[in-house]
Amino acid sequence: MNAILIAGTHSGVGKTTVSIGLMASLYRRGYKVQPFKIGPDFIDPSHHSSLCSQPSRNLDDWMMGEKGVLETFYSASRDADISVIEGVMGLYDGLEDSEIASTAHIAKILKVPVILVINAHGMSRSIAALVKGYVEYDSKVNIIGVILNMVGSDKHASILKKVLDIPILGILPRNEQIKTPSRHLGLYMAFEDKKNLDLLSDFIESNVDIDNILSKSWMPDTIKFHPLQSYPSKSHRCDLNEKVKIGVAYDSAFCFYYKDNLDALKKLGADLVFFSLMDKDNKMPDIDGLYIGGGYPELYAKKLEKSGIRMQIKSEAQNGMPIYAECGGMIYLCKSLDKFKMADVLPAEVSMTNKLQALGYTIGEVINDNAIAKKGLEVRGHEFHYSKIEHDRDATFAYQLKRGKGIYDGKDGLIEYNVMASYMHVHSATFPFDRFLESCKEFKRR
Repeated sequence: MNAILIAGTHSGVGKTTVSIGLMASLYRRGYKVQPFKIGPDFIDPSHHSSLCSQPSRNLDDWMMGEKGVLETFYSASRDADISVIEGVMGLYDGLEDSEIASTAHIAKILKVPVILVINAHGMSRSIAALVKGYVEYDSKVNIIGVILNMVGSDKHASILKKVLDIPILGILPRNEQIKTPSRHLGLYMAFEDKKNLDLLSDFIESNVDIDNILSKSWMPDTIKFHPLQSYPSKSHRCDLNEKVKIGVAYDSAFCFYYKDNLDALKKLGADLVFFSLMDKDNKMPDIDGLYIGGGYPELYAKKLEKSGIRMQIKSEAQNGMPIYAECGGMIYLCKSLDKFKMADVLPAEVSMTNKLQALGYTIGEVINDNAIAKKGLEVRGHEFHYSKIEHDRDATFAYQLKRGKGIYDGKDGLIEYNVMASYMHVHSATFPFDRFLESCKEFKRR
C-alpha cells in the first residue's frame, strides 16, 4: 500500500495547500488518489473530493476509535494507487495535553510515513533545531522529509538546504495567487472556491519532488486488519422488499456530512435521495425520513424562507416523519433564523453572532428516548458554531453533555414529534443509525 500524510508544525503553515496541490498533481498524472482528512472537519474534504473524483473520508480517533480509523482507512484505500492524508493543527497537537485526536496519533495508528510542512519565513539555522525537535519528540512517528513553505529567495533556499540534514521534498516560494479565502467556519467549500487547480498543480509540480515522495510513500504490511463485524449487523438490515428512502438535504446551504454516515445508512438498507431545500419547484421527493446535515443556512436564509419546501417539512414532521438534523440542519428546523422564517418544527428561535459560541469535541448521553436514538446511548461528536438558540421553556432535550456546551446548560438535541436535532455532529462509529431506519420503516407502513 502507498500512502503519505501531510502534517504541519502548526496551523496556517500551508499543509492544506500542499495536500490539495499534491492530490491534484497525482490525479493529473493518472493516479487513483484516495484522500483523507484527520479530524472532524467538513470543508477540506470537500476540496479533496472535488479534485480527486473520489470521496474524502475523515480519520478521527476521538469519534471513531482506533479500530474505526483502521476500518475506514483500509476499506477506502483498497483500490487506490496512493492515499494522501491531510493532517490537522500541528503534528503533535491533540485533545488538551494528550495525543488523542492528533495527527501524530493517526500516523502511529496507521504506521504511515509523514511529511512535515514548515513555514520557513524569517528562519535560517533555527529551522534545524525546529526539525530536530519534531523528529525526536516521538520516534514512533516516521517523518521522512520536509516541505519548506514561504521561502523568500534562492539564497534563502540555499541556506536552508545547508543546515538541514533531513530530505527536503519541496521548497515553495511565496505565491499569493494560490491562497484560499476563508470565512467563519473555515475555508470556502470546494463548489464555492474559484481557485485554478491547474495553477496549484503546476506550482506543486515545479517546486515539490513528487517522484521522491512516491518512492517514500510505500507502507510496510505490518498492520493486521480485520473489518469490524459489530456494525451494521444483518438483523438491522432492511428487508429487500421493504426499501426505505431517506432524503438527504444536500446543497450549498447544507453540505456537512461524513461519508461514513451516509455509507452506514446505505449498509443498513436505505436508499438515499439527495435534494435541495432551496429547490425551485418547491417540492419534496417521496421519502420515508429526512437527514439534514450542517452547513451555512445563514448565508442562504432568504432562499430557504422563500422555498415552499419548509412548510412541507413542517407538515411531514407533524405527520410523524422521522427527521434527524445537525447544527445548520437544526437551525433550519427552528422557527426563525434572525429575521427569516425557517421550517418552524422545533420550539426555538436562532440568532447568529460574530463570536464563536462553541468549538470542540463532545460526549453526550441520550436522556430522553426518541425516534432517532435510544435512551442511555453515549455518543461522541463535535460542535462548532456561531449561533445562539432561544428555546421554549418546556422544550425537550435529547442529550446531557458530559463534555461540550450544547444548546443550553450542557444539554443538546431538541426533540419534537419524531424529530431530533442537535448542535453536535456525530459519527456512525458511536452513533448507530439503525433506530432511525426502524422509525422510518414504521412511518412508511402507516
